[in-house]
Amino acid sequence: MAPTTIREATTANTHATVAALLAQEPGCRRLLDIPCGEGAFVNRVRAAGYEVHAADIQSLLKIAGVPFSHADMNAPLPFANDSFDAVVCIDGIEHLERPFDFVRESGRILRPGGMLLLSTPNITALRSRWRWLLTGFHNKGKTPLDETAPNPWHHIGLMSFPEIRYLLHSNGFRITAIAANRVKLVSWLYAPLLPLAWLVTGLVFRRWEKDPVLRRRDAEVRRQIYCSARP
Repeated sequence: MAPTTIREATTANTHATVAALLAQEPGCRRLLDIPCGEGAFVNRVRAAGYEVHAADIQSLLKIAGVPFSHADMNAPLPFANDSFDAVVCIDGIEHLERPFDFVRESGRILRPGGMLLLSTPNITALRSRWRWLLTGFHNKGKTPLDETAPNPWHHIGLMSFPEIRYLLHSNGFRITAIAANRVKLVSWLYAPLLPLAWLVTGLVFRRWEKDPVLRRRDAEVRRQIYCSARP
């Protein structure tokens, strides 16, 4: 039977990029997709032969025969220790009140050596930085949120790359790969700013950090920032 067609509720090529990263991990078969939404990514990886468990705060899953759990990502997750080879969180972390708790819980339910795959809007991109400089708002939060009707789809926790790195590295994870799903044509207008941004970032790091070990860390962070800050 052909797989159910479900719209990918995220930006173009995100699911394909995450699936490609997943395929590079040997021995990875048991996956948790959280938040799973209607199940577009579940569909993709199940067709590739993975054992998938879906979870979300409410049941929107449109695929029959897939294990599903109600799960609040701000609370303890309803899974035993070492349950999964990978936890996949596509565009979910920026919606959380307690992202640190979610990352710790992900570490608990992953087997030793397991993988946490996160996708989130890239507010470190130069186009988003420019919008923030002029308006105080990033590309994925262009106007104030509706304070009278808070809901789980609000982007309440948009994070820059250094903040994401801190979130992961301070909770036992290490970043092994960074990928972008696309580069918009309009973003190339900001490409001339990249050399200046790279230079200024390096000068600021050197000015304020004197410890040689931490300077090496800062150099790595700068390289990662400008990998994630493609125009």
